[in-house]
Amino acid sequence: MLVRRCILFIGLCATVVRSQFPRECVTVRGLQSGECCPSLRGDLGDICGSNTGRGQCVQVNADGWPHGPQYPHDGLDDREQWPLAFFNRTCQCNGNFSGYNCGRCKHGYGGVNCERLVVAVRRNIMELSEDEKRRFVNALDRAKRTVQPDYVIASRRYPEIFGPDGNTPQFENISIYNFFVWSHYYSVSKTFLGAGQQSFGGVDFSHEGPGFLTWHRYHLLQLERDMQDMLQDLSFGLPYWNFAIGGNNCDICTDDLLGARSNFVANTLSPNSVFSRWRILCESIEDYDTLGTICNSTEGGPIQRNPGGNVARPMVQRLPEPQDVSACLEVGQFDTPPFYSTSSESFRNTVEGYSTPSGNYDPLVRSLHNLAHLFLNGTGGQTHVSPNDPIFVLLHTFTDAIFDEWLRRHNPDVTAYPLENAPIGHNRQYNMVPFWPPVTNVEMFVTSDNLGYSYEVQWPGRPYTMTEIITIAIVAALILVAIIFAATTCAVRARSYGHGRNEARQPLLAEHYRRYSEDHERIQEKTQSVV
Repeated sequence: MLVRRCILFIGLCATVVRSQFPRECVTVRGLQSGECCPSLRGDLGDICGSNTGRGQCVQVNADGWPHGPQYPHDGLDDREQWPLAFFNRTCQCNGNFSGYNCGRCKHGYGGVNCERLVVAVRRNIMELSEDEKRRFVNALDRAKRTVQPDYVIASRRYPEIFGPDGNTPQFENISIYNFFVWSHYYSVSKTFLGAGQQSFGGVDFSHEGPGFLTWHRYHLLQLERDMQDMLQDLSFGLPYWNFAIGGNNCDICTDDLLGARSNFVANTLSPNSVFSRWRILCESIEDYDTLGTICNSTEGGPIQRNPGGNVARPMVQRLPEPQDVSACLEVGQFDTPPFYSTSSESFRNTVEGYSTPSGNYDPLVRSLHNLAHLFLNGTGGQTHVSPNDPIFVLLHTFTDAIFDEWLRRHNPDVTAYPLENAPIGHNRQYNMVPFWPPVTNVEMFVTSDNLGYSYEVQWPGRPYTMTEIITIAIVAALILVAIIFAATTCAVRARSYGHGRNEARQPLLAEHYRRYSEDHERIQEKTQSVV
């Protein structure tokens, strides 16, 4: 692949970005021109809100740094150098303005001129009131049934995007929640190499690389903002599921939350849960791989789930433990070569779940995020369809909370995120697939307060390292020696005092207490707790 250096950085930090493209852009003329710079509020002369200083139409800057060896092809996948296969010009918004036409506000801002700060607080779903839980479940169900108002999805690859007659762009409407599902599918789907050839599966634009955390962070922001718009409540925040509780009980798998297990049909949800009526998207994986088609808005079967029930893999029958999170947060480097699922001493690979919680790569291990998915044992454990199970949302908000806490504790600069040689889609300046307008991985490499949300989390205590245990033992031994020495000294002086009573001159009480006081202060000084 031609290595091109970045010549223009589009400042889209914390912008309102959705997957795929606005309806206004997916016309024959729009696709042929490569320009997606809609006018604001239908005024043809107000491209990107330029008349009011909101933004301007600029050239898209696609990452040109070399990627890792995992993807050996060139020019065969629409997602290469995203989004240039579809569009090469986009709106660049100024200040706190955002959106595909600069008609919105960045995350964390509201008001007519986007000057009002608004922070969404993400809380533990188990700590919500009954009314708050009910509102969240109802909001998710509503998002499943509400059409995404601005964006549509492609149902064909670009070579077939204009339809059989060359004049019918192949895009479809989709609901808000299914849009969330489809975005994830599109990022992990295989590369179609042609009729009669096996599709290439060694590609993943959102997993097994540095972009795992930044991609899913924006994926959640997309859903959160869409639901805020739907509810007309910018303070709405997605709750999280603290999956690091150990044991084999799914505490959120109840009918008042994410759905209990059905007593009638194996591996499905209780009919008392609204989610038992949900139907999943993007399950025809064989058709996509052999026919070169793309998942569309067609729904299929019900959600499958059997938490902890995978008897063939005992290691995934239990959830992660609290100490796993503590150990993970101690891993000092964000990522390490080869910036892949085989990286060791990598925080990203550790929280993703390909390493032990302490950061050592082990091909047999599945921990933290991966373990939580596999524990669900059903739809939620299969990458291409996992967001169909709404537990995905809460599982990933907690994963994002761990990421956010790591950023706060370690305070890395942007150079901690690899500029090149990460798997395709994962370089620092790569535009994350399939979000629009373009947004890079590094723009999500900031703490959540820069993105309009925060977490309420009580983190488990950090476990002592072996070095700290040895140090504490040594200090405790020294304190014990000091106490024994002080006690021995007092005993000797007591005997001396007893002997001195037979002398003609006895020491004054004032002198005796003065000496005792000094000894006591010294003993107290030496025995202060170091814990």
